[in-house]
Amino acid sequence: MLTSLRTTSPPAARGATGHWTFVLVAAAILMVTMGTRGSMGLFLSPLNTHTGLGIATISFAMAIAQLVWGVVQPVFGAAADRWGPGRVIVLGAVMLAAGSALTTQVTSEWGLIFAIGILSAAGAGAGSFSILIGATAKHIPAERRSFAGGVINAGGSMGQFVFAPLNQAVMSAFGWMHAMWMMAAIALTTAPMAWWLRGQPRPPASAAAESAGITLRQQLKIALRDRSYWCLHAGFFTCGFHIAFLVTHMPGEVSLCGLDANVASASLAIIGLANVAGSLAAGALGNRVRMKTILSWMYASRAIAVLLYLAAPKVPLTFYVFAAVLGATWLATVPPTAGLTAKLFGTRYLATLFGLTLFSHQVGGFFGAWLGGVAVTVTGDYSWMWWADAALALAAALVNLPIREERPAPRVATA
Repeated sequence: MLTSLRTTSPPAARGATGHWTFVLVAAAILMVTMGTRGSMGLFLSPLNTHTGLGIATISFAMAIAQLVWGVVQPVFGAAADRWGPGRVIVLGAVMLAAGSALTTQVTSEWGLIFAIGILSAAGAGAGSFSILIGATAKHIPAERRSFAGGVINAGGSMGQFVFAPLNQAVMSAFGWMHAMWMMAAIALTTAPMAWWLRGQPRPPASAAAESAGITLRQQLKIALRDRSYWCLHAGFFTCGFHIAFLVTHMPGEVSLCGLDANVASASLAIIGLANVAGSLAAGALGNRVRMKTILSWMYASRAIAVLLYLAAPKVPLTFYVFAAVLGATWLATVPPTAGLTAKLFGTRYLATLFGLTLFSHQVGGFFGAWLGGVAVTVTGDYSWMWWADAALALAAALVNLPIREERPAPRVATA
């Protein structure tokens, strides 16, 4: 089976219908892997009750997961660039399912770090942005890549919208272990989807020209000397800090405000639903507006949203509005970041180069998840984390402005 994933040509590689088949399948895979990751904050309190390890310890295991998810992105991205994404996705499905199942059996800190922080995280990373966007970019014409990235990204957001309330419902009815077993079973569904993304497509003439005569090592040297590439990394670091802090500790913040756990799951679902629209909008705007401008405004809007949240009364409506505003940009930073990477360096090694930016994203995610747990343990609330989040979002808005990017070519109407 794994051999066929590498050597057989994709069945729908011709025509617009075939192009969008790849995009929709990639979106479905991302829906599962990101839905699993985006729901983990709901398990923090039940895991604490079950293991007695403390919020800070469990937060550290989830922070390790953020870091590992980022570490594996360029590794699996390079494997997908070399051998095709199919077998990478199958491996990820098995690892994600095994990690979810093992989480129900371990009670030690190191057990949680292995199950959640390494096995599940690496499995989710093998079916995530760098592999999926890198795989589909080779099938999609350049003028459609930004919107295609938005559609794939919307799949990840839909996963959070679906799985957050689903997990909460199963946890309320049957317990957290049943919810975790359910996620393990769902993770395995991504393996047969890999059939559609198997193999390495023959690049069109333009793509062959852009990558002719350059190796991965040479491309990495070029990218790592480019100031614009490092600006992308800096902005994405802040994005990871923000998202990991909220997805891990939103349930805890809701609890500290004396509200029901359903407010947390509903807020996470609203974030996912709002980001479906945000991702599609970001993908569409990427063909008309400079992507660095889109990123700058997104990060600035997060800083404003956090400051308004701090000043607002902590009632359910506040959390729902806050979630909707954040959701508009939640993962919508991915299409312009991937699009800028492709603009700067082409698509031949996009899975690897974008995977490295995702690693920076997850370094930020590590600190967001871990320091959130430290903050609530030491001070009893998340106040200083909110202020740090707002400051970093403002810094990210500014650091994207120096990125070199040509204006999008004007679209010419045809009869």
